[in-house]
Amino acid sequence: MFSRRSLRRGERLLKLERVIRTKPIQFEDTWQKSPQLEVVIEVPRGSFLKRGVSDKLDFISPFPCPFNYGAVHDYIGLDGDLLDALVLGPRLPRGARVQVKALGAVGLSDRDMYDDKLVCSHLPLQCRQRSIVLLFFHFYGRCKRLLNIYRGLRGRTICEGWGDAKDAIARARPRDKAWHGSTTPF
Repeated sequence: MFSRRSLRRGERLLKLERVIRTKPIQFEDTWQKSPQLEVVIEVPRGSFLKRGVSDKLDFISPFPCPFNYGAVHDYIGLDGDLLDALVLGPRLPRGARVQVKALGAVGLSDRDMYDDKLVCSHLPLQCRQRSIVLLFFHFYGRCKRLLNIYRGLRGRTICEGWGDAKDAIARARPRDKAWHGSTTPF
């Protein structure tokens, strides 16, 4: 059957889901104040292939990517790589540069290294979209944890939850000309 621990985790996710559904997400003034950024798409929505900035194939996923996934080339995230961003909406081609608003951020700890993932869109965020993004990253964190165990890599890997996009951008550092790629071994 289910352990008490897994039941508590499930209860927390259900509470999170209820809170997300009842809270209004994007008011007009918040939408207007959201930072506008350029995101370069690395993994189009529906793709199984994960490529990094260098265009090298990182891995083949068993699941298609549910979002357009890319990076903000103006900032370096806390993991030493370009600041990650996902773009909601229809599939965009790999390499596309899109101007979007950063509406929030999801925190992810991978092997005890915290990193922000900006959540971006051309339209205001809906409650259901936020819920789907959070559930995906909770699932992603669990899958990544299993992959790290298989690879013999230690450290905590978990989705830390929803945060503010402006705070995530403030934690990142501006990219300078000296940056030539991440020094973190993935």
